[in-house]
Amino acid sequence: MADLNGGIVGVDNPPVAQTQDAVITTFNSSGTFTAATLTTQATILVVAGGAGGGSFIGGGGGAGGYREIADHPVPSSGVPVTIGAGGAGGAGGGVGTGTNGANTVFGAASPITSAGGGAGARGPSGAATDGNAGGSGGGANGNPSTGGAGNTPSVSPSQGNNGGNSTSPGAGGGGGAGAVGANGGAGGIHNGGAGGAGTASSISGSSVTRGGGGGGGGYDEGGGTAGAGGAGGGGAGGAAPIGNGGAGTANTGGGGGGASYAFPSMIGGAGGSGVVIVNEPAIDRTVASGVWSLEAVYDNVKAGTWT
Repeated sequence: MADLNGGIVGVDNPPVAQTQDAVITTFNSSGTFTAATLTTQATILVVAGGAGGGSFIGGGGGAGGYREIADHPVPSSGVPVTIGAGGAGGAGGGVGTGTNGANTVFGAASPITSAGGGAGARGPSGAATDGNAGGSGGGANGNPSTGGAGNTPSVSPSQGNNGGNSTSPGAGGGGGAGAVGANGGAGGIHNGGAGGAGTASSISGSSVTRGGGGGGGGYDEGGGTAGAGGAGGGGAGGAAPIGNGGAGTANTGGGGGGASYAFPSMIGGAGGSGVVIVNEPAIDRTVASGVWSLEAVYDNVKAGTWT
């Protein structure tokens, strides 16, 4: 007989309300993500570790790769999360290139991977040294040289920008998630370039900028100034004549600043570690509880249990 469920034969199958509050989970260190019961997709921010700045008029470290993906499928099982460490700053002695940052990874089977930032360059007197490639590229050393390539390996949308070049004594700034690093010598040939700006996101509930590049080191002769760190955790370059590079801020993927000219003691700043943030949307929906199949109707009628 027809019942009060839209004419479907059989017993009532009333609709079921499903509700779930929004959930925001932040990983400042590696762990395992487990989704809430009703979650099937989420917005996920994955920021890699920033790179270290170079020594001896060192280039600024590039920011860690920055990727924010909306409506990403999320399984009901646990998801591994690996947070990339920031790279070490270049050692003193005039030969200290920084170290690339480490990758940050969300997932295993089809992971979201952001690449560590590219290290800031260094160079003994007279040598030109390019910045390293990475999520964002490292700044060039204070001799004619080229900033490292960002968005390496290439993904779309881009995960970062190039480091700044240098055709002067001042070193280039590291690339940031939102902008390229400034070239060394901007505003004065002895000045370090500013780190590239990071990118703002409200995934955590309020707007926060992450992924700033490190500032390039300045050259003391001629009153050179250090490059500012990029907004979003980038470390400042070492101020001439004597100054270590500033460290990138932890859990922003900011690049470390390059050291000033002073030989041999000044060191580049370390890059900041990465972060993963998962934003599961609120759910408020009504779903059908199910429809009887013809096979189920036949079996229940035959058994005398269809009422």
